[in-house]
Amino acid sequence: MTHQTHETVFTMEATPVKFGRGAASEAGWEAARLGMRRVILITDPHVARLPIVDDVAAQLRSVGIEVSVFDRSRVEPTLESLEEAVAFARAFNPDGFVSLGGGSSIDTAKVANLLLTHGGEILEYVNAPIGAGRKPTGPLLPHLAIPTTPGSGSEATTVAVLDLPELKVKTGISHRYLRPSQAIVDPELTRSAPSAVIASAGLDVVCHAAESYLSRPFDSRPQPKTPDERPPYQGSNPVADVWSSQALRYGGQYLRRAVADADDLEARGMMMLAATMAGVGFGSAGVHIPHSCAYPVAGLKHEYQAEGYPSPFIPHGFSVIVTAPAAFRFTYEAMPERHLQVAEWLTGRPIQDPGPDSLPDALIALMREVGAPSGLSELGYTEQDLPELVAGAVKQQRLLAVAPKTPSEADLEAILRASFENW
Repeated sequence: MTHQTHETVFTMEATPVKFGRGAASEAGWEAARLGMRRVILITDPHVARLPIVDDVAAQLRSVGIEVSVFDRSRVEPTLESLEEAVAFARAFNPDGFVSLGGGSSIDTAKVANLLLTHGGEILEYVNAPIGAGRKPTGPLLPHLAIPTTPGSGSEATTVAVLDLPELKVKTGISHRYLRPSQAIVDPELTRSAPSAVIASAGLDVVCHAAESYLSRPFDSRPQPKTPDERPPYQGSNPVADVWSSQALRYGGQYLRRAVADADDLEARGMMMLAATMAGVGFGSAGVHIPHSCAYPVAGLKHEYQAEGYPSPFIPHGFSVIVTAPAAFRFTYEAMPERHLQVAEWLTGRPIQDPGPDSLPDALIALMREVGAPSGLSELGYTEQDLPELVAGAVKQQRLLAVAPKTPSEADLEAILRASFENW
């Protein structure tokens, strides 16, 4: 066999998805099919006040499944909130997990499942250099994920994100075994989500898909010594491109409508589907500079009060999108045709004057129309915060490695500096 110096293989895995209005009514059937008999239903305090939690619990009980509800997941999971969920899981000792809510509830279930199954401490599994990067040695318990917002795509990904306020950074745990066993995506569940939540979540979808489509090609990486060393984020590839491109089309077509009207279930449903599609795409290809910057942006300050959220913090979609225009202006020269293609999908029309500003301009127009923050200044940052923001972004080497143009510290500083005011 000829020795290869560059990667020749990419992998594609996806959560089985059941999609459609009313699909959540089949939660009991799906959980029983997965072999669950004793489950923890994980949600957050806001969703716990909605009828859907009692409805899903009743469906589970109707097929003979014992249910214990954990309703204290945080909108931004912290080490403390995740440890509380892990302790709850260890005390109940379930044989499966059901998550119901936004990406944070789904991520909380992933981490509780991981620790219950394989033991240890959370920071042991957190990605290096912040944690030890320990890998689970085998599959987890079955996990049925039911998202209520069209954003994170966590129902389709291998990632769980957490906030570490004491370190002033967000980080994550990533491994293929964290991917949920089954997802139910029901547009009806988005009716109660405020417009600002839909805006932030939808912009996260757009950024996931754009970063995935604009990641370095999988075959530009060095050949791994063993299959186990192949990273979860492998770079753009033909299959991930299919998922990401359709998510971008849906984002451009439906996000404005989804934000404008809670009863527009076609638009909100298509954005939920786009979130899942983007999750499959970036679960293989990866995300890079905007998400690397987003971790310190969301982690350093928690004073911003976003409309529709119960407490001050920077919603993930907003923390990601504010640096995306500058980031994609920086990466444009690495793959100009792809950047222009993303801009065309988002605008739904050919770009008349193509260049480095085409995609940033398309993103800024979308951000303005759905009420996103204008930049880092609106989120409470000043130039005095630049050193800490850069230091936090540099720590995300797992993500930066996928960028089509590798940024230096000076490049990251320039991207962040350019993101204080996008308009």
